[in-house]
Amino acid sequence: MLSRISSRRLIKQNRRNIQAPRFASSHSINYSDPSGLKQALKDVIPAKVQEVVQVRKDHGNKVLGEVTVDQAYMGMRGIKGLVTETSLLDENEGIRFRGYSIPECQEKLPKAEGGNEPLPESLLWLLLTGEVPTTEQVRALSSELSARAGLPEHVINLLDNFPKDLHPMSQFSSALTALNTDSLFAEAYTNGVNKKELWDHAYEDSLNLIANLPLITARIYRNVYKNGEHIPFNPALDYGQNYANMLGFDNEQFEDLMRLYLVIHSDHEGGNVSAHATHLVASALSDPYISYAAGLNGLAGPLHGLANQEVLRWLKQAQAALEAPITKEKFEQYCKDTLNSGKVIPGFGHAVLRKTDPRYTCQREFAQKHLPNDDLFHLVSLSYDVIPQVLLDAGKAKNPWPNVDAHSGCLLVHYGLVEENFYTVLFGVSRALGCMPSLVWDRILGLPLERPKSLTTGWIKNKFEQ
Repeated sequence: MLSRISSRRLIKQNRRNIQAPRFASSHSINYSDPSGLKQALKDVIPAKVQEVVQVRKDHGNKVLGEVTVDQAYMGMRGIKGLVTETSLLDENEGIRFRGYSIPECQEKLPKAEGGNEPLPESLLWLLLTGEVPTTEQVRALSSELSARAGLPEHVINLLDNFPKDLHPMSQFSSALTALNTDSLFAEAYTNGVNKKELWDHAYEDSLNLIANLPLITARIYRNVYKNGEHIPFNPALDYGQNYANMLGFDNEQFEDLMRLYLVIHSDHEGGNVSAHATHLVASALSDPYISYAAGLNGLAGPLHGLANQEVLRWLKQAQAALEAPITKEKFEQYCKDTLNSGKVIPGFGHAVLRKTDPRYTCQREFAQKHLPNDDLFHLVSLSYDVIPQVLLDAGKAKNPWPNVDAHSGCLLVHYGLVEENFYTVLFGVSRALGCMPSLVWDRILGLPLERPKSLTTGWIKNKFEQ
């Protein structure tokens, strides 16, 4: 039997065989494309590039919208100033991935044999190409990602030597940054590759990055929470199933939950912190590894990726404070007391959405099917019935409806993933499925360095007070 280190070396060699030959000149090279995904992407590039050229020719000087002084001070909310092809968020119907709603993705995207949720690999294909893949294409992509997976020894050593009390997101970001020793994009740029070919190397880095995220993050999880007892990568499993297995969960429902979780947290337009940070850093032609590490550092913030932890903690506090059975009346008073104490009720409201987040709805449907009698799910359901009206009565929210974070913690706890500090790491694995296709398309379209104009308060006063 191969040792784990020997297995890793073999996996890493397989990955490099896909990419070989690694180059030492600026000449164009042809990477292997075993799944056919890159060819499918190449097939749609000319028409999309021409579409953008025509849109800019016909409408380049037209105004997208006005910008107010308040918007400049208040996080640029609502300013239309980015193009992100992979998804579009409608305030009433929620996110659409390449034009497909979440229910449509659940219906149309291929699933694992015996599974009920879309495979993350199928969403990756959709976000890169705009096309719904066949089952055969998704299986081939799953095999390709498995072949690409394999961490260099310096990254393994780095992860294994982090102190256990270093936050998992800090470990994640650091390991991903260290992985850029394998960046084909950085090597190509250093060797003077034609800028029109940069997307090819960004694509290779992006798929290698995505392939390795389960290995990085499962190692973090097992180091921090399971005494460093690691579970080998299994190239025969699909992406979500393999991830669940390496974390230590042997449960078909949890495997399907991982697939669903990775799909619905993947992309949410380009203006959110993690997506925008990735795009911004990549616009400087930083390689995909350090660009997405920047996105992860944004995701780690309490106002972005930590929200589901705050929801879970608040729900647990409510459980502890209220005697069972928790009735609607008891819970309603608890919610009012929370607001009256000057605190917020996490998990409700959204910067863009004005109705219930469809990412919440699909998780609720999963819970209704698989864990209808779970005590925490009972409280989440009660929240859905009670909190919107409490918020409306208190005048606390224009949009009082639950968002994606109001539900995910409940599902993870049910299946035994109770380490709250790891939840944002799961989010980070998922978000790469959206950020990396966007980064590849940034390079395909030749988008320039992002450099908006900033102002001072004095400049604004002078403009309007003269």
